[in-house]
Amino acid sequence: MCDVVVAGVDGSASSLAAVEEAAREALWRQAELRIVHGLVLPAVPMHVPMDPSLMVPPEDSMQLGAERLVREAVERARRVAPQANVTHAVLQGDALTVLELQSRSADLVVVGSQGMGGFIGMLLGSTAVFLTAHGQCPVMVVREQPDAAGPIVLGVDGSTAGDRAIDFAFDEAVLRGAEIVALHAHTDRPGMTDESVDLTNVLESHRERHPNVAVRHAVVQGGAREALIDASKTAQLTVVGARGRGGFTGLLLGSVSQALLHHAHSPVAVVRGKE
Repeated sequence: MCDVVVAGVDGSASSLAAVEEAAREALWRQAELRIVHGLVLPAVPMHVPMDPSLMVPPEDSMQLGAERLVREAVERARRVAPQANVTHAVLQGDALTVLELQSRSADLVVVGSQGMGGFIGMLLGSTAVFLTAHGQCPVMVVREQPDAAGPIVLGVDGSTAGDRAIDFAFDEAVLRGAEIVALHAHTDRPGMTDESVDLTNVLESHRERHPNVAVRHAVVQGGAREALIDASKTAQLTVVGARGRGGFTGLLLGSVSQALLHHAHSPVAVVRGKE
């Protein structure tokens, strides 16, 4: 464990909600909360004269604005978790590059579902999609404030890739004092190769390690996407693997994960399996 939770912030309401959730995670984990903002400075040719009406050069103004944005996020985090160890940084580079690099030394990266500058009608920001596919640690995407009394909904498909997601869900349940609803969806349509999963066997070793975590099994017939989205309505967190059964080779993010990122009602944690 690196004992670091990273929150990416860009000033949007979604990213500020992510900062609050990251602050709670850092407090539960007794970890450092690192709030970061990626800043790309404009390339200005040296021969371009400075406008005398400007008080500071454009790049200095952008830097000051970014630092103010991060300080405001730090204040928000400390209101939610006053005891948390909060650090912050404005780092050179676009958000995708900065946060992917941060994920290499973090236990968890938390981001908002929609950032500043997103296109109208786009349900999910490119930063969230990129990180869940390429991040080197679990990534939590926050859209709405979670139901603090709800369970952790865990999508189970019996795949090797999903095993790390199960580990993550049990660890979160311990931190939050929450119940897990382990959900498996299967279809019996002709031509489908979907396999039923024995949830008791799949979860057995995890329950042995965490005997105090309450687990409910939910096996439903139909599509996993629809079932998990519906279950997320009353969840405080929904956890899935990045890829599961039936995923195409080389596809970094499965269709179920993508659907949840776009449509889930709770924060979603996407956990990549070992490569």
